[in-house]
Amino acid sequence: MAVEHFDVVIVGAGLSGIGAGYHLKKNCPGKNYVILEGRDAIGGTWDLFRYPGIRSDSDMYTLGYSFKPWEEAKAIADGPSIRKYVRETAADNGIDKNIRFNTLVKRASWSSETATWTVDVEQGAQKAPARFTCNFLFMASGYYDYNTGYVPEFAGVESFTGKIAYPQFWPEDLDYTGKKVVVIGSGATAVTVVPEMAKRAAHVTMLQRSPTYVVSRPAEDAFANWLRRNLPAKLAYGITRWRNVLFGMYFFNMARKKPEQVKKYLINMVRQELGPDYDVNTHFTPHYNPWDQRLCLVPDADLFEAIRSGSASVVTDHIECFTSRGLKLKSGKELEADVVVMATGLKLIMLGGMEVFVDGEKKDMGQTMSYKGMMYSDVPNMASAFGYTNASWTLKCDLTCEYVCRILNHMDRTGAKIAVPHRDASVEEAPWLDFSSGYVQRARDVLPKQGSKAPWKLYQNYALDMMTLRYGKVDDGTLEFTSPRSTANPAPAPEAMAAE
Repeated sequence: MAVEHFDVVIVGAGLSGIGAGYHLKKNCPGKNYVILEGRDAIGGTWDLFRYPGIRSDSDMYTLGYSFKPWEEAKAIADGPSIRKYVRETAADNGIDKNIRFNTLVKRASWSSETATWTVDVEQGAQKAPARFTCNFLFMASGYYDYNTGYVPEFAGVESFTGKIAYPQFWPEDLDYTGKKVVVIGSGATAVTVVPEMAKRAAHVTMLQRSPTYVVSRPAEDAFANWLRRNLPAKLAYGITRWRNVLFGMYFFNMARKKPEQVKKYLINMVRQELGPDYDVNTHFTPHYNPWDQRLCLVPDADLFEAIRSGSASVVTDHIECFTSRGLKLKSGKELEADVVVMATGLKLIMLGGMEVFVDGEKKDMGQTMSYKGMMYSDVPNMASAFGYTNASWTLKCDLTCEYVCRILNHMDRTGAKIAVPHRDASVEEAPWLDFSSGYVQRARDVLPKQGSKAPWKLYQNYALDMMTLRYGKVDDGTLEFTSPRSTANPAPAPEAMAAE
């Protein structure tokens, strides 16, 4: 089997992977790299999800890259616009020439003898085995399972005679015009799908077990658009970006310090939208505090407008079973449906499901501790791009990419070939994500841990991370820099790989 070698292998050609390619090209111009993408297109999440109304739940001035201004009028952008933005970034910077499509990474094996990763992949429809080696492995595959979402087991689902649609695998030929639609869920996907489908459906019901905090914002940012008309694009973008970052940090901190006050503010906003006669207490008053789960954003109050117009409604209840004509609820009520949309959540997965071996030993990534939110205890020369849960994904990914480049340049200056964080025994474990959302709780054993103190603690704070990752010391006493024990050829992969 032919083996190709690169200084850096990036896994994933979505928002994070294209960003990683840019930062490597800018900050480590002497390094060659390849991006391995399991699918056949650039865009990741923004190419996979095609359900009606797909859009960002963050403003594009913070979800966009720090180096490429967002120049469209809408701050809350639709999926096709975001996909176009990512692809333009790849093409404008020549990153697209370094992508290998239909190349699914299955395993990565580290050899301390040679300071290299051996990356085993399957290529094309035939799943032909191929192999790459690299000095540094950068995972930009996110943490969503692309192959399956989360669907609870509902009794009687096989008896339903209508159509069932899954947002992650939306059927292109689904015609819901004039149909009764029930959307199961209350998260970001549900509040997006409901008002969009309500434009053509006879009626759309959002069926939820419990409410979520829903916040309305204008789809267009008038101040940002004014700045763009009157200032150079990059300056206007930077001002808006920092304004939105600081406001987001302020609001999150307020939610932590004064949860009841923020809760009252959010619920009063919904009351203003739906009027005094609407049962906001039942349908839009969660039992948890703001930011214990991610807030749901609705641009231009489109969800509330659909409810006011009567084209959509909310039912808060539990499902007893499916029937041939719809759903029977535990309250005794029945909902008729021609189409049921399972907006029931995502399934989290680490490293795209890739197996990891370090010197022949298989690693359980759920037992590792996350170093600075990007590397893993006792796993050398590997980093992952993860975004914030309380702010835009790309904010943290940009900083992560910059820091990885700082590590690579530090290794070049010092002659080190290996960078590995070693956990201090005195550091106590904590869940990686401090979120009560179901998709996070279901994945607690899959996700790595965080620590009780720096550099193992995950701060979810852009300003603090900027000071640490952009300006803090790389050789911080926790990240150990060494050289390999030999310069022999890369060690063979484990027998399980060799068998292929």
